[in-house]
Amino acid sequence: MAGIMRNTLTAVLVRGEWLQGAFETEPYEAAWAAEAVFFVRVMGVRGAASEGAAVDWKVQLSPDGIRWVDEGTVLHVDAQPEALVFARVGHFGGWLRLVCKVPEGLEVQPVVTLSLKA
Repeated sequence: MAGIMRNTLTAVLVRGEWLQGAFETEPYEAAWAAEAVFFVRVMGVRGAASEGAAVDWKVQLSPDGIRWVDEGTVLHVDAQPEALVFARVGHFGGWLRLVCKVPEGLEVQPVVTLSLKA
């Protein structure tokens, strides 16, 4: 029995920039998709506050890509090289993004991707 090939897309939202303080990824329009998975991978960490530190990334939703609300999912990422976490998100409406606040005295270098499937 032949199956139907599903549409997929993977968007790189953060490509290894060094982050500090409050940060938000670019918003991504995903209304066409039925499934979404965020991945956060830490490439590097620097700063005096790096030992035992972590960064919490919150999933946010938006009806228009302008006004945002927390979805409730939090990705807790240890601030250590090669740390990798993911979160599945469903029933998300039109737009998705992640936000975080890097603890003072710490810089992280993540790669953030969003995988969508219809």
